[in-house]
Amino acid sequence: MRPRLFVTVTALAIMAGMVCLNLNQRPVHAGEQPSASGYKVLEPIRHGNLTVFPVVASKSYPTSEFLTLDEGLRSGDVVVTEAGNVQGLIRRPSLPVIRHDGAQVNRLVLVNNSTRPLLLLAGEIVTGGKQDRVIGKDRIVPAESDPVDLSVFCVEPGRWVATSEHFGASEAMYGGAAGGGSFHGAAPMAMMAQPSVRAKAMADKDQALVWDEVRKQKTAETVVVAGVAPAAADQIAQTSSYARLMENEDVKKQVDAVAKPIEANYESLIHQLRDRNAVGVVVAVNGRIIWADVFASTDLLQKYWPKLVRSYAAEAVSSGNYGKHGAITQRDAQAFLDDFQAHRQSVESDPGVYRTTELEGNGFDAFVLTSLLPGENFNVHVAKMKLG
Repeated sequence: MRPRLFVTVTALAIMAGMVCLNLNQRPVHAGEQPSASGYKVLEPIRHGNLTVFPVVASKSYPTSEFLTLDEGLRSGDVVVTEAGNVQGLIRRPSLPVIRHDGAQVNRLVLVNNSTRPLLLLAGEIVTGGKQDRVIGKDRIVPAESDPVDLSVFCVEPGRWVATSEHFGASEAMYGGAAGGGSFHGAAPMAMMAQPSVRAKAMADKDQALVWDEVRKQKTAETVVVAGVAPAAADQIAQTSSYARLMENEDVKKQVDAVAKPIEANYESLIHQLRDRNAVGVVVAVNGRIIWADVFASTDLLQKYWPKLVRSYAAEAVSSGNYGKHGAITQRDAQAFLDDFQAHRQSVESDPGVYRTTELEGNGFDAFVLTSLLPGENFNVHVAKMKLG
């Protein structure tokens, strides 16, 4: 087993200055003024209380080698299991093994048997095992890896009984296959938790807060569905699983009503903007910016877009005030995306594989995943959340 060395560094900004992340972007388009971040926010797409601002960049990076979790689970090249089952997954028995006494709430083990490096995003949900879990941080897993410990959080309070030995994607259908091309298909995908749940795992890193947020969202969805399907609302109230909540047919109808128009409009826009490198979105709900996801390439955005848009739509549905999108502007979204000045910076590195940087600033928390694989040194994914 190749030794894994994780280096964590925390920097506190003092009176001498502020920490600022260089995103290494150039001016976006001829005749346009470069933004502070190097990204350009475009006119919004709105539906109901959800507003999505497309983001373009000056440069696209090579990302075709990355395997997504959806692709790995479908092909069987990626195996996720409880920590207690790891002994049966060792690829090279003559080497030292990771040993655990048994399953643990905040730990899963993953093996990447593919010849491609695996990209994992914080917020992706795997279902099965003793409890459904949400991945707690972005990371890259090398090709043909030995077992890797995953930092996860439970999103199914109450269950601790195995439903299957290994974890898989949600049974719900979430738009296109993760191989690119059309966004429409029938392949199940690993669900993406909505931003409010992702935030508790990524920024707070607190299991109790994750559970509290799951319960809060279940209550909100129950209220929404109760207005159109009282019987379904009773069924929702009885489930403890966030994944099962989002798979409920009545909840899916509410989410689809918001997600599908946004997905279709942006799908068309991505094709139009491919030459300008459409790479992400800034998201607002009820006239308030809540989130941004930005990728290294249009192709990578396309792979994640179907489940990302559903996560944003779920946030919009559970936030209430449906039909009101407020007065959030393109300038507001650009200002949010440009601000990466931070008073605290934490860096975790797996040398030669990846680096994650957390930036805590005034009113935001940002997470940057950088690939350090041979021949690479670029940001694969940037997630930014609005605080307060």
